[in-house]
Amino acid sequence: MKNNSVISQEEKKGSAAFQVFGFTNKIRRLSAHLELHKKDYSSQRGLRKILGKRQRLLAYFSKKNRVRYKELISQLNIREIKR
Repeated sequence: MKNNSVISQEEKKGSAAFQVFGFTNKIRRLSAHLELHKKDYSSQRGLRKILGKRQRLLAYFSKKNRVRYKELISQLNIREIKR
């Protein structure tokens, strides 16, 4: 995984921010794969599962620390969840 300025060195790998970062990388990789292989239904299912996990984690993170949540979604260039 590429080191990004989004995740600082002192954050643990189990932190919510680090997990969102990892899920976002997986989502981008799978999205690029599915552009080439439109009928790969197993990968589509995996993508939907990862999207759900990231959505639940972002909901938790937005309740826990709203300022850090705003920074994270702007740095990762993802849309804010609707509640």
